[in-house]
Amino acid sequence: MQFGFGSGVLTGTRTDIAGASPVKFGALQNVDLEFGGETKELYAVNQYPIDTARGKTKVSGKAKVAEIKGHMYNDLFFGLTLNTGSTKYAWNEAVPSLAGTYTVANAASPPIVDQGVFDALTGDQYYIVSSAPATGQYSFVGSTGVYTFAATDAGKSVQISYTYHATTGFNIPITNPLMGNTPRFSVTLFQQFENKQIVLTLNACVSTRLTFPTRIDDYVLQDLDFGAFADPGGNVGVWSTTN
Repeated sequence: MQFGFGSGVLTGTRTDIAGASPVKFGALQNVDLEFGGETKELYAVNQYPIDTARGKTKVSGKAKVAEIKGHMYNDLFFGLTLNTGSTKYAWNEAVPSLAGTYTVANAASPPIVDQGVFDALTGDQYYIVSSAPATGQYSFVGSTGVYTFAATDAGKSVQISYTYHATTGFNIPITNPLMGNTPRFSVTLFQQFENKQIVLTLNACVSTRLTFPTRIDDYVLQDLDFGAFADPGGNVGVWSTTN
């Protein structure tokens, strides 16, 4: 007898471009695979069908993963260009005492994009203006990362948030390609329990859904849904078991 236990290991390899590396679904939580077929019944004069045949059949899958990985997003869903470098978020950078202008700590890593200013003591929000800020206001220059405040706010403590560019990490510029642009990939699911293996390979898949659900007190568990179809050779895949 053979049983299965655990989430297994799932990898995906893009097939519509040459030389793509396999992408591991990191911290895999579960995989749901479904083979669904439509059936057609043939009736005559009696209540029950006299024959049944399978019509259209589809394979659908859903992988739930915890590891955040830009390569997986791009190779298996977007199919665009994965670049080095990333956007970073400086959250609540502390300014203990305002003195006219303030240059953010990451000013040398433009573009700097303002994400808001708040009073560190009261939580009140400051509002941006193009120039000559009054009390409770500020102006901002993205190319230099310089914030300017009213003279009447001198000595106050604020927290500044902004984004900036880093040379580490990865980014996917999400463009608007023509309809029909669809990255294709194969998937391999491996599961071992009590020295017996199950290996399922689907030769041609496309992703139908990618989620990124955040929660106040839990991990981000992403869903990547996909459907499988026959490859150019007419093969859908191979399902191997020990028993």
